[in-house]
Amino acid sequence: MTINKTINGNETTLAIEGRIDTTTAPQLEAEIDAIGDCTSLILDFAGVEYISSAGLRVLLKAQKLMNNQGKMVLKNVGEDIMEVFDITGFADLLTIE
Repeated sequence: MTINKTINGNETTLAIEGRIDTTTAPQLEAEIDAIGDCTSLILDFAGVEYISSAGLRVLLKAQKLMNNQGKMVLKNVGEDIMEVFDITGFADLLTIE
């Protein structure tokens, strides 16, 4: 998995490519933990091929963090990943554009 970080004022964008699974989820979690006081977190899922329950846990933790300091938005979510979000109920918990 590759994560490209872009910071624009209080907005942080993480463009993720590859698989978010048990092996790579800690890397994503570390990137999210390092965002500091940003008020807008954008996760660009255009390059995400797969997400496991470990990845879902990281997204839930990130959503809780951003509920306290701003907003989190997922963009460019592919059909397969969106199906996972729908089945697990995450589509109702996350802001997906």
